[in-house]
Amino acid sequence: MSGARGAWPQRALALLVPGTFTTSAFMDSSGEKQPSPVSSPSSMFADGANDLVAGILLDRFWWSLGFEKVAMGLLTLVEDRPTPKAVYNWRVYTAASVASWAACMIGYDSAFIGTTLALPSFAEEFKFAEMSKAHLNLTKANIVSVYQAGAFFGAFGAYASSHYIGRRKSLILWTLIFIIGAGMMLGANGDRGLGLIIGGRVLAGLGVGGCSNMVPIYISELSPPAVRGRLVGIYELGWQVGGLVGFWINYGLEQTMAPSHKQWIIPFAVQLIPAGCLLIGAVWMRESPRWCLSKGRREQALKDLCWIRNLPEDHPYIMEELEAIDAQVEHDRITVGPGFWKPFAALKQRKVQYRLFLGGMLFLWQNGSGINAINYYSPTVFKSLGVTEGFLTTGIFGVVKTVLTIFWLLYLIDRLGRTKLLMLGALGGSLCMWYIAAYIKIADPANNPSRDGKLTSGGISAVFFFYLWTAFYTPSWNGTPWVINSEMYSQQTRSLGQACAAANNWFWNFIISRFTPQMFSTMGYGVYMFFACLMLLSIPFVFFLIPETKGIPLERMDELFDMRPTYRAHPLLLERLKENEDVNVVIRDEKAKGEHNEMA
Repeated sequence: MSGARGAWPQRALALLVPGTFTTSAFMDSSGEKQPSPVSSPSSMFADGANDLVAGILLDRFWWSLGFEKVAMGLLTLVEDRPTPKAVYNWRVYTAASVASWAACMIGYDSAFIGTTLALPSFAEEFKFAEMSKAHLNLTKANIVSVYQAGAFFGAFGAYASSHYIGRRKSLILWTLIFIIGAGMMLGANGDRGLGLIIGGRVLAGLGVGGCSNMVPIYISELSPPAVRGRLVGIYELGWQVGGLVGFWINYGLEQTMAPSHKQWIIPFAVQLIPAGCLLIGAVWMRESPRWCLSKGRREQALKDLCWIRNLPEDHPYIMEELEAIDAQVEHDRITVGPGFWKPFAALKQRKVQYRLFLGGMLFLWQNGSGINAINYYSPTVFKSLGVTEGFLTTGIFGVVKTVLTIFWLLYLIDRLGRTKLLMLGALGGSLCMWYIAAYIKIADPANNPSRDGKLTSGGISAVFFFYLWTAFYTPSWNGTPWVINSEMYSQQTRSLGQACAAANNWFWNFIISRFTPQMFSTMGYGVYMFFACLMLLSIPFVFFLIPETKGIPLERMDELFDMRPTYRAHPLLLERLKENEDVNVVIRDEKAKGEHNEMA
């Protein structure tokens, strides 16, 4: 018992493939703690460290570099119970990565459209020069915002599909809808007008809306609690990688191709690549065991759970997890009821309404940071700062976001937790926005460009604060609301809750994208002050209303959200879980002793 308890609550965990990394206090497949502690990467590649001499030499080398502290900081996680190392295997990471091709679709579509509309070849083919300023703003806003409108309805549609055909098949369905929409856009040209692009973006929006509902749920239901934030974070990383390509593709095309129909059609065609990768990868993916159990498919649930956890059916960890899911499903059937419509009846429950409110507000604050005004209209944003190389600066913005997302994914989300990140990001981001607003108010660089076309010292500082804002926003508000929303609902209401959360995201996305051109035209520097105020207001909201969720099993979320005060709920529940684990270990030991005595 002491060996098992010594591993709780913090242990170094293997991140990817069994046999690739081995650190101290690991448990083997039988659940027993390994006898030899590992203090540095010297034995990470031996999984047993048989070569003592080589191990000592490598230990000294890594210690001299100070590697141990960095490695342990990156790899230390909080667990709800002792967990076999086999659980943290390549299958669960690969499943999350394959599903996150959907996020690449979303990120790319969100990023490429703004710079595509700014391409001279696109503007010339669709005669933007002949439009009035108001008509042009309306046209651009419609092209961008119909995508969000489609995504809003797609998010709700995914609730129905996931209920009847499951998470995996739903992903395939909504990806096919996205592909149809992307194909429609490829048929557009100057003679046919913008109709095919607008109609195609509606269908593409439906597809990404459905995927934005499904992917966080699917990943969270597969994930061990200790790395759930990290695995759902892969979804956000996929979003940023797609966005990175979307930000840079038009810069590359503008630099290497003469203006032509082909120049602007290529970015529309690239949408099909991540969608195709998801379809191919979906053949390998397994269904969510939690969904299978909720449908009474126990045999399939057990088979898929054992495959994902890389453990045999009779392993205590599998048996405990299956029992916990069973208990939660039964509880939900009693309190909510089975069927398609019962979760809607659950909306009458105050605790469900409260969590829907929290989830929706998180996306209000996220969009209130200004991120989607920048994503969709980055050339306009950088022009307001006096930057003339909009495509290049936008590309750098994409790089910064992607790098910081990787840092958030590997180090922050499951170590610092969700709420601290949100509050820190909001405070720092707000201060940056205030500075940018003050600079534009005083210098008005868009209407008073420098004589040599270069940025002034004030302009350089404004760009610096813009990237500093990116550094605060990306590791906090960019992906964390998706993680929290994927965790906070019970099994019976999770699909509907995530549908509402995703729809909220796309609703506020639509509002921002639809009215950003008009806001910049009428408010000027006031746009940045508006976003700064909203970021400040989010801080007390998070502190008083959002409990920390890192390391808490999905089946204990009801308990977490019922505890008061909210900002103390997480440590109190972890202590309760620790006490319960002590009791369970004693029961298992007594049972094992009894069986041994009977055999004797």
